[in-house]
Amino acid sequence: MKVLVTGTSGQLGYDVMMELASRGHEGIGADRSDSDAEFEHVVLDITDAEKVSEVVSEIKPDAIVHCAAWTNVDGAEDPDNRDKVMAVNVEGTANLAKAAKEIDAKFMYISTDYVFNGQGERPWQPDDKDYAPLNVYGESKLNGELEVSKILDKYFIVRIAWVFGKNGNNFIKTMIKVGETHDVVEVVADQVGTPTYTYDLARLLVDMIETDKYGYYHATNEGGYISWADFAEEIYKDADMNVKVVPVTTEEYEKKAGKTVAKRPFNSRLDKSKLIEAGFEPLPEWKDAVKRYIEEM
Repeated sequence: MKVLVTGTSGQLGYDVMMELASRGHEGIGADRSDSDAEFEHVVLDITDAEKVSEVVSEIKPDAIVHCAAWTNVDGAEDPDNRDKVMAVNVEGTANLAKAAKEIDAKFMYISTDYVFNGQGERPWQPDDKDYAPLNVYGESKLNGELEVSKILDKYFIVRIAWVFGKNGNNFIKTMIKVGETHDVVEVVADQVGTPTYTYDLARLLVDMIETDKYGYYHATNEGGYISWADFAEEIYKDADMNVKVVPVTTEEYEKKAGKTVAKRPFNSRLDKSKLIEAGFEPLPEWKDAVKRYIEEM
Protein backbone atom coordinates (compact mmCIF):
# COMPACT_ATOMS: atom_id res chain seq x y z
CA MET A 1 0.00 0.00 0.00
CA LYS A 2 1.24 3.50 -0.86
CA VAL A 3 0.47 6.09 1.83
CA LEU A 4 0.99 9.85 1.82
CA VAL A 5 1.56 11.20 5.34
CA THR A 6 1.43 14.94 6.07
CA GLY A 7 3.23 16.63 8.94
CA THR A 8 6.15 14.21 9.08
CA SER A 9 8.32 16.68 10.99
CA GLY A 10 5.90 16.33 13.92
CA GLN A 11 5.60 13.64 16.57
CA LEU A 12 2.80 11.59 15.04
CA GLY A 13 3.61 11.96 11.35
CA TYR A 14 7.14 10.73 11.97
CA ASP A 15 5.98 7.65 13.87
CA VAL A 16 3.35 6.81 11.24
CA MET A 17 6.09 6.84 8.60
CA MET A 18 8.25 4.54 10.71
CA GLU A 19 5.33 2.15 11.28
CA LEU A 20 4.52 2.02 7.57
CA ALA A 21 8.13 1.18 6.77
CA SER A 22 8.20 -1.57 9.39
CA ARG A 23 5.26 -3.27 7.64
CA GLY A 24 6.63 -2.96 4.14
CA HIS A 25 4.21 -0.26 3.01
CA GLU A 26 5.45 2.59 0.82
CA GLY A 27 5.26 5.75 2.91
CA ILE A 28 5.79 9.18 1.37
CA GLY A 29 6.14 12.07 3.79
CA ALA A 30 4.91 15.58 3.11
CA ASP A 31 5.86 18.73 4.98
CA ARG A 32 6.09 22.44 4.33
CA SER A 33 9.90 22.42 4.27
CA ASP A 34 12.81 20.13 3.47
CA SER A 35 13.37 17.37 6.00
CA ASP A 36 16.40 15.40 7.14
CA ALA A 37 14.21 12.39 7.89
CA GLU A 38 15.31 9.01 6.60
CA PHE A 39 12.28 8.44 4.37
CA GLU A 40 10.97 9.64 1.01
CA HIS A 41 9.71 13.18 1.35
CA VAL A 42 8.00 15.91 -0.69
CA VAL A 43 7.73 19.60 0.16
CA LEU A 44 4.05 20.57 0.22
CA ASP A 45 2.14 23.63 1.39
CA ILE A 46 -1.29 22.16 2.07
CA THR A 47 -2.90 25.62 1.85
CA ASP A 48 -2.02 25.70 -1.87
CA ALA A 49 -4.99 23.85 -3.39
CA GLU A 50 -3.50 23.61 -6.88
CA LYS A 51 -0.21 22.21 -5.59
CA VAL A 52 -1.97 19.71 -3.34
CA SER A 53 -4.04 18.40 -6.23
CA GLU A 54 -0.93 18.20 -8.43
CA VAL A 55 1.19 16.33 -5.87
CA VAL A 56 -1.54 13.90 -4.82
CA SER A 57 -2.53 13.08 -8.40
CA GLU A 58 1.13 12.49 -9.25
CA ILE A 59 1.84 10.23 -6.24
CA LYS A 60 -1.55 8.46 -6.41
CA PRO A 61 -1.49 7.13 -2.84
CA ASP A 62 -3.93 4.44 -1.73
CA ALA A 63 -4.43 6.41 1.50
CA ILE A 64 -3.63 9.81 2.99
CA VAL A 65 -2.93 10.14 6.72
CA HIS A 66 -3.30 13.84 7.52
CA CYS A 67 -1.27 14.67 10.64
CA ALA A 68 -0.17 18.20 9.69
CA ALA A 69 -1.85 20.96 11.68
CA TRP A 70 -1.44 24.28 13.44
CA THR A 71 -1.12 23.01 17.03
CA ASN A 72 0.00 26.12 18.94
CA VAL A 73 -3.18 26.45 21.00
CA ASP A 74 -2.30 29.75 22.68
CA GLY A 75 -0.81 31.21 19.49
CA ALA A 76 -4.08 30.50 17.69
CA GLU A 77 -5.84 33.01 19.97
CA ASP A 78 -3.80 35.88 18.55
CA PRO A 79 -6.17 37.72 16.15
CA ASP A 80 -3.25 38.16 13.75
CA ASN A 81 -2.93 34.36 13.51
CA ARG A 82 -6.56 33.40 13.07
CA ASP A 83 -6.51 33.41 9.27
CA LYS A 84 -3.30 31.34 9.25
CA VAL A 85 -4.80 28.79 11.67
CA MET A 86 -7.93 28.41 9.56
CA ALA A 87 -5.90 28.23 6.35
CA VAL A 88 -3.88 25.29 7.67
CA ASN A 89 -6.45 23.39 9.74
CA VAL A 90 -9.54 23.98 7.61
CA GLU A 91 -8.60 24.96 4.06
CA GLY A 92 -5.53 22.72 4.01
CA THR A 93 -7.61 19.78 5.22
CA ALA A 94 -10.28 20.47 2.60
CA ASN A 95 -7.63 20.66 -0.13
CA LEU A 96 -6.28 17.24 0.83
CA ALA A 97 -9.77 15.72 1.13
CA LYS A 98 -10.71 16.97 -2.34
CA ALA A 99 -7.46 15.59 -3.76
CA ALA A 100 -8.15 12.24 -2.09
CA LYS A 101 -11.62 12.17 -3.64
CA GLU A 102 -10.17 12.80 -7.11
CA ILE A 103 -8.12 9.60 -6.94
CA ASP A 104 -10.50 7.61 -4.70
CA ALA A 105 -7.97 7.31 -1.87
CA LYS A 106 -8.78 6.53 1.76
CA PHE A 107 -8.44 9.56 4.01
CA MET A 108 -7.56 9.81 7.71
CA TYR A 109 -7.85 13.08 9.60
CA ILE A 110 -6.28 13.43 13.05
CA SER A 111 -8.46 15.55 15.31
CA THR A 112 -8.83 16.37 19.00
CA ASP A 113 -11.12 16.35 22.02
CA TYR A 114 -11.00 20.17 21.76
CA VAL A 115 -13.97 19.99 19.36
CA PHE A 116 -16.13 19.51 22.49
CA ASN A 117 -16.78 21.96 25.34
CA GLY A 118 -14.72 20.06 27.93
CA GLN A 119 -17.45 20.16 30.57
CA GLY A 120 -18.92 17.43 32.78
CA GLU A 121 -17.40 14.03 33.50
CA ARG A 122 -19.01 11.79 30.88
CA PRO A 123 -16.46 10.45 28.40
CA TRP A 124 -17.01 11.87 24.94
CA GLN A 125 -18.29 9.34 22.41
CA PRO A 126 -16.81 9.25 18.87
CA ASP A 127 -20.20 9.92 17.32
CA ASP A 128 -21.24 12.72 19.70
CA LYS A 129 -22.36 15.75 17.71
CA ASP A 130 -22.74 18.32 20.51
CA TYR A 131 -19.69 20.25 19.37
CA ALA A 132 -18.77 23.44 21.24
CA PRO A 133 -15.03 24.21 21.01
CA LEU A 134 -13.64 26.52 23.68
CA ASN A 135 -10.88 28.11 21.62
CA VAL A 136 -9.78 28.96 18.07
CA TYR A 137 -7.66 25.81 17.77
CA GLY A 138 -10.66 23.63 18.66
CA GLU A 139 -12.88 25.58 16.28
CA SER A 140 -10.38 25.08 13.45
CA LYS A 141 -10.07 21.34 14.04
CA LEU A 142 -13.86 20.97 14.18
CA ASN A 143 -14.21 22.83 10.90
CA GLY A 144 -11.57 20.52 9.45
CA GLU A 145 -13.68 17.53 10.55
CA LEU A 146 -16.77 19.02 8.96
CA GLU A 147 -14.95 19.59 5.67
CA VAL A 148 -13.78 15.96 5.59
CA SER A 149 -17.25 14.56 6.30
CA LYS A 150 -18.80 16.89 3.71
CA ILE A 151 -16.34 16.09 0.91
CA LEU A 152 -15.69 12.38 1.42
CA ASP A 153 -17.39 9.06 2.04
CA LYS A 154 -14.23 7.02 2.69
CA TYR A 155 -12.72 8.69 5.76
CA PHE A 156 -11.48 8.06 9.27
CA ILE A 157 -11.65 10.90 11.79
CA VAL A 158 -9.53 9.96 14.81
CA ARG A 159 -9.57 12.21 17.88
CA ILE A 160 -6.62 12.04 20.26
CA ALA A 161 -5.46 13.90 23.38
CA TRP A 162 -2.40 14.69 25.49
CA VAL A 163 0.07 13.57 22.84
CA PHE A 164 3.73 12.73 23.42
CA GLY A 165 6.32 11.30 21.05
CA LYS A 166 9.96 11.27 20.10
CA ASN A 167 9.94 13.92 17.40
CA GLY A 168 8.90 17.22 19.00
CA ASN A 169 8.02 18.99 22.24
CA ASN A 170 5.54 17.54 24.72
CA PHE A 171 4.48 17.47 28.37
CA ILE A 172 6.97 14.77 29.38
CA LYS A 173 9.94 16.66 27.97
CA THR A 174 8.72 19.86 29.62
CA MET A 175 8.27 18.22 33.04
CA ILE A 176 11.72 16.64 32.93
CA LYS A 177 13.31 19.93 31.94
CA VAL A 178 11.49 21.81 34.72
CA GLY A 179 12.37 19.06 37.22
CA GLU A 180 16.08 19.54 36.54
CA THR A 181 15.94 22.98 38.17
CA HIS A 182 12.97 22.68 40.57
CA ASP A 183 12.37 20.41 43.57
CA VAL A 184 8.67 21.31 43.65
CA VAL A 185 6.40 21.70 40.63
CA GLU A 186 2.79 22.87 40.61
CA VAL A 187 0.65 21.02 38.05
CA VAL A 188 -3.03 21.36 37.15
CA ALA A 189 -5.21 18.65 38.71
CA ASP A 190 -8.73 19.57 37.55
CA GLN A 191 -8.23 18.79 33.86
CA VAL A 192 -8.78 15.07 33.24
CA GLY A 193 -7.96 12.84 30.28
CA THR A 194 -5.54 10.14 29.12
CA PRO A 195 -2.12 10.48 27.42
CA THR A 196 -1.43 9.25 23.90
CA TYR A 197 2.00 7.88 22.89
CA THR A 198 2.48 8.46 19.16
CA TYR A 199 4.53 5.27 18.79
CA ASP A 200 1.53 3.23 19.99
CA LEU A 201 -0.99 5.36 18.11
CA ALA A 202 0.89 4.97 14.81
CA ARG A 203 0.42 1.20 15.00
CA LEU A 204 -3.32 1.62 15.43
CA LEU A 205 -3.63 4.18 12.63
CA VAL A 206 -1.89 1.88 10.15
CA ASP A 207 -4.11 -0.99 11.35
CA MET A 208 -7.10 1.20 10.54
CA ILE A 209 -6.10 2.31 7.04
CA GLU A 210 -5.49 -1.34 6.15
CA THR A 211 -9.28 -1.74 6.51
CA ASP A 212 -12.40 -0.03 5.21
CA LYS A 213 -13.96 0.42 8.67
CA TYR A 214 -14.54 4.13 8.17
CA GLY A 215 -16.01 6.56 10.66
CA TYR A 216 -15.25 8.56 13.80
CA TYR A 217 -12.97 7.06 16.44
CA HIS A 218 -11.27 8.05 19.68
CA ALA A 219 -7.78 6.80 20.43
CA THR A 220 -5.58 7.32 23.50
CA ASN A 221 -3.62 4.89 25.63
CA GLU A 222 -5.61 2.71 28.01
CA GLY A 223 -5.36 2.67 31.81
CA GLY A 224 -8.12 5.03 32.89
CA TYR A 225 -8.52 8.79 33.19
CA ILE A 226 -6.00 10.93 35.06
CA SER A 227 -5.10 14.56 35.73
CA TRP A 228 -2.03 16.40 34.48
CA ALA A 229 -0.71 16.23 38.06
CA ASP A 230 -1.08 12.42 38.03
CA PHE A 231 0.75 12.37 34.71
CA ALA A 232 3.60 14.48 36.12
CA GLU A 233 4.00 12.23 39.17
CA GLU A 234 4.36 9.17 36.94
CA ILE A 235 6.91 10.96 34.78
CA TYR A 236 9.12 11.85 37.73
CA LYS A 237 8.81 8.35 39.15
CA ASP A 238 9.87 6.71 35.89
CA ALA A 239 12.63 9.26 35.32
CA ASP A 240 13.91 8.60 38.87
CA MET A 241 13.72 12.30 39.72
CA ASN A 242 13.06 13.51 43.26
CA VAL A 243 10.50 16.18 42.41
CA LYS A 244 7.38 16.88 44.47
CA VAL A 245 4.22 17.52 42.42
CA VAL A 246 1.76 19.93 44.03
CA PRO A 247 -1.76 19.64 42.51
CA VAL A 248 -3.43 23.01 41.80
CA THR A 249 -6.61 24.12 40.07
CA THR A 250 -6.55 25.67 36.62
CA GLU A 251 -7.60 28.99 38.16
CA GLU A 252 -4.74 28.88 40.69
CA TYR A 253 -2.24 28.00 37.99
CA GLU A 254 -3.39 30.79 35.71
CA LYS A 255 -3.21 33.38 38.50
CA LYS A 256 0.35 32.42 39.41
CA ALA A 257 1.51 32.07 35.82
CA GLY A 258 -0.03 35.43 35.00
CA LYS A 259 -1.16 34.22 31.59
CA THR A 260 -3.12 31.52 29.83
CA VAL A 261 -4.47 32.74 26.55
CA ALA A 262 -6.66 29.84 25.41
CA LYS A 263 -9.31 28.09 27.46
CA ARG A 264 -8.53 24.42 28.06
CA PRO A 265 -11.12 21.64 28.50
CA PHE A 266 -11.60 20.22 32.00
CA ASN A 267 -13.04 17.02 30.57
CA SER A 268 -10.80 15.37 27.96
CA ARG A 269 -12.13 11.88 28.66
CA LEU A 270 -12.50 10.02 25.35
CA ASP A 271 -14.50 6.80 25.11
CA LYS A 272 -12.55 4.28 23.02
CA SER A 273 -14.92 1.29 23.10
CA LYS A 274 -15.75 1.77 19.41
CA LEU A 275 -12.21 0.64 18.55
CA ILE A 276 -12.81 -2.74 20.16
CA GLU A 277 -16.27 -3.02 18.61
CA ALA A 278 -14.64 -2.52 15.18
CA GLY A 279 -12.06 -5.21 15.90
CA PHE A 280 -9.04 -2.95 16.45
CA GLU A 281 -6.47 -3.64 19.16
CA PRO A 282 -6.48 -0.89 21.83
CA LEU A 283 -3.31 0.97 22.77
CA PRO A 284 -1.28 -0.25 25.78
CA GLU A 285 -1.82 1.34 29.20
CA TRP A 286 -0.50 4.87 29.58
CA LYS A 287 1.83 4.03 32.49
CA ASP A 288 3.53 1.41 30.34
CA ALA A 289 3.76 3.92 27.50
CA VAL A 290 5.34 6.60 29.71
CA LYS A 291 7.88 4.13 31.08
CA ARG A 292 8.87 2.93 27.60
CA TYR A 293 9.11 6.49 26.30
CA ILE A 294 11.37 7.67 29.11
CA GLU A 295 13.60 4.60 28.75
CA GLU A 296 13.90 5.29 25.01
CA MET A 297 14.74 8.95 25.64
